[in-house]
Parts: sequence; C-alpha cells; structure tokens
Amino acid sequence: MFVGQRMSRPVISVKPDMPIHDALDLFKREHIRRAPVIKDGKLVGIVTQTDLLNASPSPVTSLSIWEIHYLLAKLTVSEIMTKEVITINEKTPIEEAARIMADNKIGGLPVMSDDHVVGMITETDLFKVFLELLGARESGLRVTLSVKDQPGELLKITQAIAALGGNFISFGQFSGADAATRLVTFKVSGVEPTKLHEALTPLVQELIDVRLT
Repeated sequence: MFVGQRMSRPVISVKPDMPIHDALDLFKREHIRRAPVIKDGKLVGIVTQTDLLNASPSPVTSLSIWEIHYLLAKLTVSEIMTKEVITINEKTPIEEAARIMADNKIGGLPVMSDDHVVGMITETDLFKVFLELLGARESGLRVTLSVKDQPGELLKITQAIAALGGNFISFGQFSGADAATRLVTFKVSGVEPTKLHEALTPLVQELIDVRLT
C-alpha cells in the first residue's frame, strides 16, 4: 500500500499572507489540524493548529481587546509557519510515512508530485489503515498467539485455518516477548472457536487469546 492510496485530498492549503485569525477560522471550519502553505503553486511551509494558537496572545495578557485584535490582524501565517518541510511522494510505502512521522514527532506530511502538493497523509489516515490491517470494522474470530521466529511457522497456521474452511479477514505479526518469538494476531471467519483452539494449540508456543469481535 502506498501513500497515494490513503492520503487526504483535495488539499486544504493556506497562503503565507493569510492573517492567522482567518487561518484559525479555516481550520475550525474544515476540521483540520495542519495545512501546507502554498505560494504561486509552490510549497513554502506548513502551519499547524498549535502554531496558530500559540501565536495568539495569552488569556492573561494586559492588552486591551482592541490591541489584541490589532496585533492579530497584522500577524500572518508566514511569520509562524515552519519553513523546512518534510515531504513524501505518492509512491512512498505507507509504513515509511508512518516511520518518518514517528521519528520526527510530527502529525502529518505533505504528499508531492512534480513539485506540487497533491495530498496530506496524517495520523488520522494512518489510524484508519491500522483499523483496516487488523479488520477492526469486520466481524470474525480474533486470535492472538505466540510462535517461534523461524521459517515455516506461519505456514502451519495458515494451513490449519484453511483445513478448517476458514477465511482470513486480517493478519499481522509483531515483535514477541524476546528475539526468538513473534506475536501473531489475525481475524478469521467461518471457523468455530473450539475447533480453531484444538487445531492451533499443538502448532504454536502459546495460544494467548481467542474471541469473537
């Protein structure tokens, strides 16, 4: 799966000369938390809801309401935006986008194509992918188990499920309790819990959990 298949579009952008109170109104109206800053069709920065809120005067300021309005009217996006923007392209694997966001502690990335912003990939988009990967919106039998980290272990599991007439809805594997094991979580349909338990128990290190969801 690539970023281009799950990014948010069309892109809601702002201009560098937009007053910050106009930008805040736009963020609230469109229910967004970040936006690329575009000038003459080119990406020149990115601004977040936090940037906009932090630029506003403190509630305990001694300024009058008229002075606050005057200062906010003069303050523009270009003065608070981040100019060094990390970007990715449409063909970037979705897990690479997630790694970049996690490593840099950022909540979204502009997606580029031919030097133009064509989308945004955000934490919310990644959460939706996570739900898809684990089949969270589909009914089935959810299984969590631990296996040895060696060739052939997953094959035994999938063959056992196939022999029971089961159909995989989702399948994922994760780091185990130690370097020698893997944690496997999957969801299947068309299998009775008792029969699945009997079939898998001899094949794995531990059958941790089986539940209908």
